Amino acid sequence: MKIRLSQAQSGIALIIVLIVMVVLGILAIGFATSMKVEITLARHASFGSDLDWAGRGGVEVSKWIIAESTKGPNAQFDSLKQKWAGGPGETNANVIDALAGIDPKNFQTTDADGLPFGTLSIEIIDLERKFNVNVADEMILKQAMTLIGVDAAQASTITGSILDWRDRDSSTHMSGAESEYYEGLEIPYFAKDGPVDDLTELLLVKGVTPAMYWGSGGGGLPAVLNRPPGGLKGAFDEPTYALGMVNLFTPISGRLININTASAEVFQLFPYIDANIAHMIISGSPQSRAGPDGADGTYDDQPFRNVQELQRVGLPPQLVQQMAPYCSVKSLCFEARISVDLRGVRREYVAPLRRNGPKDIQTLNLHWK
Repeated sequence: MKIRLSQAQSGIALIIVLIVMVVLGILAIGFATSMKVEITLARHASFGSDLDWAGRGGVEVSKWIIAESTKGPNAQFDSLKQKWAGGPGETNANVIDALAGIDPKNFQTTDADGLPFGTLSIEIIDLERKFNVNVADEMILKQAMTLIGVDAAQASTITGSILDWRDRDSSTHMSGAESEYYEGLEIPYFAKDGPVDDLTELLLVKGVTPAMYWGSGGGGLPAVLNRPPGGLKGAFDEPTYALGMVNLFTPISGRLININTASAEVFQLFPYIDANIAHMIISGSPQSRAGPDGADGTYDDQPFRNVQELQRVGLPPQLVQQMAPYCSVKSLCFEARISVDLRGVRREYVAPLRRNGPKDIQTLNLHWK
């Protein structure tokens, strides 16, 4: 006996079949995605120990590279020309450079049998290229707000609040904020009343927004805790800042900035240095830091051997004298970023380092992203 379906019934049956196929397809995609995640997690778990040891090895390589920069005729200063900074390194033909054949961006690792196992990509930056936020006074903080482009009314609030966040008392600076303010937020917390250990703490300070902190580079984690009591209404109307606090400040460094590595923006944290003077220092002439080609980190760089050499680019002695208490040509602290790739499994490690001497380079901490 044959059963004939009407045209309407046939259409309904076709729709049901299509729905079932779509549902099965979605389930299959979800299952495949889940399996991919599980496989990735399993691979990372199996390589976890190897990744950690490779990351630690990368830190030791970084320390060796930094230590080698204290040798030779250019040991009296640190500059972007040196190997640790990604530059060409020692170019004196009469000096044996142990780093000459080293490529930090492609450092090969081997297993216990000496066979290729993975690669390390090492990037080292000195932290003296930025201003230490824990020693920045009201003048420096206000100048930073001006450089970033923060409105004058907001700048006063942020400056006072950063000073209140750092100091150990409960007295409030003008337009600043202590624990009483933060305890009234939707998610309450206390003012630290101590030095900044991690720069992202600034995202907790009254008035500081992610846009001010990151600048146009963006990135990082959202600042959930520092949202205003009224919520995020109007947050999308905030301007985009070409420069961020992360470009100017660091919580770990000596008290002096390195004039051989600092950016033009960091130089302008001093009110008596404008963009033109900063350009003169870095690349304004063949006598500038970057040398004749105007590019930092190349063979013809001419690093300053002491702060007084700033006069060779045309800075008046009085200005150099004003800068001298805040500047140096040496770096004390560094940050090593090690990207580990072991047979396709990748992980990035970050380690702040402190160079106490040629044979004493201290690992302050180590974490991975």
